[in-house]
Amino acid sequence: MLTVVVVFVALIAGAAVTGDVLTRPAQHGVGPSPASLPAESLTLQTRAGETVASWLIRGKTGCGAVLLVHGVRADRRDMVGRAIYLRSLGYTVLLIDLPAHGESSGTHITYGLQEARGVEAALDYLTRESPREHTGVIGVSLGGAALLLAKLTKPPNAVVLESVYPTIDEALTNRLALYLGPVGKPLAPLLTWQLPLRLGISADQLRPIDAIHKLAAPVLIISGGNDQHTTREQTERLFAAAHEPKELWIVDGAAHVDLHSFGQLDYQKRVAAFMGKYLRTDSEDLASQVHCTDAK
Repeated sequence: MLTVVVVFVALIAGAAVTGDVLTRPAQHGVGPSPASLPAESLTLQTRAGETVASWLIRGKTGCGAVLLVHGVRADRRDMVGRAIYLRSLGYTVLLIDLPAHGESSGTHITYGLQEARGVEAALDYLTRESPREHTGVIGVSLGGAALLLAKLTKPPNAVVLESVYPTIDEALTNRLALYLGPVGKPLAPLLTWQLPLRLGISADQLRPIDAIHKLAAPVLIISGGNDQHTTREQTERLFAAAHEPKELWIVDGAAHVDLHSFGQLDYQKRVAAFMGKYLRTDSEDLASQVHCTDAK
């Protein structure tokens, strides 16, 4: 009996420590944009008054604007490779640090719910500053979940979702199984149980698969074929829940990695074709396409 009690106490204590680590903010200095990406530093505000650190690269009029949103415990620097390529195509590009990440304010990582405020602030900014531009979003993992959970005043014109979890229960179960083996899966409920106590939210609020049917935008869903954080089956379920028009790309051989770095040429070709289809204000005008792709 004593052994059972000791094991139970150890599990609860371990889950508490793990919950603290998983929700701890990932704030740190980011500094100026790299020389390869001359950008204007901006500080946006969420509707709740929080600050969102960002970089803005101004593109060519009529070529569209793209918001880039990084994954968990990262910051806007993780999206620089994508930004450099999109800039070469003439897009205006906005890179942000999600709430509780990088140089943005925030007290906890909430796996999409409060991070959504950063996405809202960024898209509100693009709507105000570039009201005639078509707007796209590329959201990686947590960034994609934050987009789906956001309350948007105006939907984007195109969305790319990379490696996005369908439900927080599955996300935690997958990660615990990877890190702890078979014993990890039964521990996942001990973490979701903490959400109301630690963050004031419930697991039911962290279900991007339930939110994607409200997304009034064409969507390209991408995931690695060997991804064990968000499995192929889970990605296909997320895709099935989305409205048309939609596209699915399973990247052979890729795990839960930076899919742009993994297969840069294929990634750039597919994403450029998808974004160009929906963001160019005059996509059938060849002269307009040359004008946009001639950006420096």
